[in-house]
Amino acid sequence: VQLQASGGGLVQAGGSLRLSCASSVLTFSNYCISWFRQAPGKEREFVAGINRSGDNTYYKDSVKGRFTISRDNAENTVFLQMNNLKPEDTAVYYCAARLSTVITTGPRGYDFWGQGTQVTVSS
Repeated sequence: VQLQASGGGLVQAGGSLRLSCASSVLTFSNYCISWFRQAPGKEREFVAGINRSGDNTYYKDSVKGRFTISRDNAENTVFLQMNNLKPEDTAVYYCAARLSTVITTGPRGYDFWGQGTQVTVSS
């Protein structure tokens, strides 16, 4: 497994979680990293992405102002800070790496995937 996602859990609406995506194999500074999520019965959807240097980010509209993606290339880690969580944020969250300078929102554009971490938001 090239990517390891962690940090999921059960939280009440309005609460916060911080997801981490790390790799002991990939050199993160060569990759755009994005977070996707998949709820039961739904397709996997893009949530947030960050370019290789960390100076460009992109978010799904429904998470703008609540989620923040960041990276620490020295530690080969990307974070997703999720605040003011809502029940509709409940899903399995995956991190993915793309060997490119450009973030893309389509899952097929990514070369490596983590195993997923469950986020459950209760109302």
